[in-house]
Amino acid sequence: MPTYDYQCPDCGHKFEAFQSISAKPIKVCPECGKRKVKRLIGTGGGLIFKGSGFYLTDYARKGGEGKSESKPAESKPSESKSGSKPSGE
Repeated sequence: MPTYDYQCPDCGHKFEAFQSISAKPIKVCPECGKRKVKRLIGTGGGLIFKGSGFYLTDYARKGGEGKSESKPAESKPSESKSGSKPSGE
């Protein structure tokens, strides 16, 4: 069930209400008792995953098959060849 934000324009009281989506909006302010409460437009709630957990390794392929990641080629330092002569001379 979502949490809705409300505000009374007369007294300025802001409050939250935990209601089902099909419930009618609250009309009466709990502070001043006037019937002018307005539901505010909120940003919404965060996404909550419930259960044993969601990990990257849960969806990893077994045995390393089909890996899309590629390792960069390792470059070996080139050996200096100045001073070495071919063995045939």
